[in-house]
Amino acid sequence: MYFRLSKVRDRVQGASPNQDTEEATCCGVLEFTARQGSAELPPHVWNNLFHSDTPDVPLVEVRYASLPKGTYAKLKPEGVGFSDLPNHRAVLETALRNHATLSENDVVVVNYGQLQYKLKVLELKPASSVSVLETDVEVDIEGPDSVLDNEENQHVLVPLQTGKVESGLVEEGKFRYYKFSVEESIGEKVASGLANIEVKIEADTSSGDTDIYVSRHPLVFPTQHRHEWSSHEMGSKVLILKPRDATLVGGMYSIGVYGFKGTTKFQLSVAINDVINSQRIGEQASVSSTASGESVICKNCKRHVSARTSVLHEAYCVRHNVACMHDGCGVILRKEEAADHVHCSKCGQAFQQREMEKHMKVFHEPLHCACRVILEKEEMVQHQSSTCPFRLIVCRFCGDTVQAGGQPLDVRDRLRNMCEHESICGSRTAPCDSCGRSVMLKEMDIHAIAVHQKS
Repeated sequence: MYFRLSKVRDRVQGASPNQDTEEATCCGVLEFTARQGSAELPPHVWNNLFHSDTPDVPLVEVRYASLPKGTYAKLKPEGVGFSDLPNHRAVLETALRNHATLSENDVVVVNYGQLQYKLKVLELKPASSVSVLETDVEVDIEGPDSVLDNEENQHVLVPLQTGKVESGLVEEGKFRYYKFSVEESIGEKVASGLANIEVKIEADTSSGDTDIYVSRHPLVFPTQHRHEWSSHEMGSKVLILKPRDATLVGGMYSIGVYGFKGTTKFQLSVAINDVINSQRIGEQASVSSTASGESVICKNCKRHVSARTSVLHEAYCVRHNVACMHDGCGVILRKEEAADHVHCSKCGQAFQQREMEKHMKVFHEPLHCACRVILEKEEMVQHQSSTCPFRLIVCRFCGDTVQAGGQPLDVRDRLRNMCEHESICGSRTAPCDSCGRSVMLKEMDIHAIAVHQKS
């Protein structure tokens, strides 16, 4: 059951006869729960009917319509960045499940976490309005008109080639995003320790400072509290990516350059460097040379020095060097540098005095999660990657990128490390390939072992 909705306008002499036709859309029936004599429209239907000029007393004409099943649709994003989403066609398919119909000039809203993308329907076949229920629709997605217009205010991934330098400018409180890929062959070298992935940023600190955040897809846009690697040092930075899972090295990565303070010019590069053993050889040589002669430990700096020059060394060391008295530190400093060496009162890490303000703001300023949890940075990163109900996951049953939800009610599902969405989605049944019996998706592997495994 489908309906055609159109605006009711006062007929103005000389008005275009197709004006009402252009400002119309179609919809289906979700449920019969509205008050008698009234109909309720969801937001996406209302917005397609009244794009911007909502009247004080809107009048809508509702007519029954017979719509053919759609076979083809051409859509066009209103902004850039939609094609950067991993498996963006699957994301679009999930969004279209909330639609019973499509009409030309409709705007389809696709939500991906906290991001929202709008795609305009340009062309439909076999008619200008079609049904998209229980049918296979071939979808073409055109590129936006402007590729990188106003990119600093949008979530856009700029391609970054390995070994080449990309220049950019970032304002305070904003992100600039880049992407690069690691081939599987290179990923195997990194996983085996023969190479590493180096992200380097050289920043002009005269007018500001930056932070860098890196993530591996499907986390497309890393932020202050949703990322896998980060660097917050002042000035230029070098970040070595050490994958936590050796099987997940190859693939697409995203870099977020965040303007921490002021407007900063920067140069960003990614390199794959071979790991050499020169450092280990040097360490072995120094150990052997120290062991070959007699040595004593300096009472001030606690280092091994030659016994023949120990008296002269200690006299010089006491006059010029001092040890940090902070519990667990003990680093040896020049006396003129000791005043600039400070420790964080909360975490105990050592910094230079000028770096302490940034450290307190980045790591110890309370952050607010969308689920109303307030945590510091390190705890927030862990929360949003493992327990936040709004975190994005790829469902093991439907394959869609969805919000995880909370803990499942079934204890067995919690033991199987399922989230709330997977617990509900996995409760759907499907026929077993071997016996044809209807089995819940989350029980299919147990059913195959218990019933069909050969002894």
